[in-house]
Amino acid sequence: MKISIVTITYNAARTLQRTLDSVARQTYADIEHLIIDGVSKDDTVAIAMQYQEQSRHVVIVQSEPDKGLYDAMNKGLQKATGDYLVFLNAGDTLYAPDTIETVVRCAQRSHLSLERAGGEAPAVIYGDTAITDSEGNFLHLRTHRPPEQLSWKSFKQGMLVCHQAFYVRTDLAQQFPYDLQYRHSADVDWCIRIMQEAERQHLPLVNTHTILANFEEGGDTTQHHRDSLKERFRVMAHHYGLLQTIILHGWFVIRKVFH
Repeated sequence: MKISIVTITYNAARTLQRTLDSVARQTYADIEHLIIDGVSKDDTVAIAMQYQEQSRHVVIVQSEPDKGLYDAMNKGLQKATGDYLVFLNAGDTLYAPDTIETVVRCAQRSHLSLERAGGEAPAVIYGDTAITDSEGNFLHLRTHRPPEQLSWKSFKQGMLVCHQAFYVRTDLAQQFPYDLQYRHSADVDWCIRIMQEAERQHLPLVNTHTILANFEEGGDTTQHHRDSLKERFRVMAHHYGLLQTIILHGWFVIRKVFH
């Protein structure tokens, strides 16, 4: 089983090496690492090219203009050739050296049991996420924790599974490009649409019950917090209905005040 890791970069020289090192340390061999760069003006591409020369994995480096983060992610999405793919952007890291091995083992075990019942491979393999500081040091587990059994309705409570801990079957993922009308929350919309399709096809979403990723505090969503919240409201209203979204956001506010 091949795993595709897609890393989007733009002037990411400060944080990229940490991400690359976490992939290089993986005990699992069959990894394809796609680095999609937006014509960085710093040493990002040089760092990526050096990594490509030294890596035992298949590494593809592409640097060209794009229309923003999610346009670049769509490029990586379409280039991926693995059985499953995950997005791991500059500054984010795989949690442990055996993270990919854990994902593959979980996918293979689930697929074997599903094959016996005449079913297909799981649509999504997911897990927990740790939050780190700008130097990659552990701060705490993500506030939103993955449910025991994930479904597209789970995200009514917020994005309970981080993008970096959400491994999607590539053949399924490539049917659903990121919606470029969203600048900050297209990942939330994408995950929901993937899970809706999984439900339609009766494909399971499998919990690894482990931490899969480190996410650096202060990413794009944090930097554009207000715009991101507005977009996320639009995404949720689209998928769950306006009234229910208003009620849920009211509950979020109340819960925050009393906690």
